[in-house]
Amino acid sequence: MSRLITLVVVIVDLIVIFDILKGNKDMEKKILWIIAVIFLPILGPILYYVIGKK
Repeated sequence: MSRLITLVVVIVDLIVIFDILKGNKDMEKKILWIIAVIFLPILGPILYYVIGKK
């Protein structure tokens, strides 16, 4: 069960990273959001969609 949760978290993180990369933000902001998603795998995507994506 924990492998399934880990797999889901990794897939969600990859989807969010691709969404960040295709956005129209500055490269510095993209890099900061990608770092946040990598180091905060569950909270990072939530923060990006609540705060970062407008």
